[in-house]
Amino acid sequence: LLYLVQSGVIRLAGVAQDTNSKQKVLSEEGETFLGFIGPGQPFEIVAQSPYALQAYAHLDNTSVIWLYWHDLDNWPHFRWEVLEAFRAQHQRKLIWLSTLGQRQTIDRLLGFITLLIEEHGEAIEEGYCLPFPLTHAQIGSAIGSTRVTVTRLMGKLKQKGMILIVEDNLICLPHSPEPITGGE
Repeated sequence: LLYLVQSGVIRLAGVAQDTNSKQKVLSEEGETFLGFIGPGQPFEIVAQSPYALQAYAHLDNTSVIWLYWHDLDNWPHFRWEVLEAFRAQHQRKLIWLSTLGQRQTIDRLLGFITLLIEEHGEAIEEGYCLPFPLTHAQIGSAIGSTRVTVTRLMGKLKQKGMILIVEDNLICLPHSPEPITGGE
């Protein structure tokens, strides 16, 4: 099946499976954050042992439609647009992988926030803001760190003026962040 996000945001997570019992671990602890899919973007869920992908509505009023891949044969131009969207997602994942390859946790954190805001951010008076909330645990899962470390490093980034937290705990990048020096 091919899924298309009509409105809202879908959060993708990899879910580990218990290889002994073949049961999925559905707790948030067993999930690895894989990214967001916004309006107009396609995604598919492929289950492959020992991991399965899960899609969650990250915002209220998220709407998704689905169709079979072979249905795209009826609309060649639409098929081309879907494949182009997947190609662009693949390119973004390559950039994300290079960010996650950074040695220092603070560099991974700032790179992750920057990529998310570049992809999904909205302009506000102070800079650009992620339009939906993200927990420190979800960020930690995405960058291979802990919630506690993310909380501490977010404090450092805020103190240096490299990020802002605005209404409803939304993460923002100011218009002209200072360069980062030193770190974890």
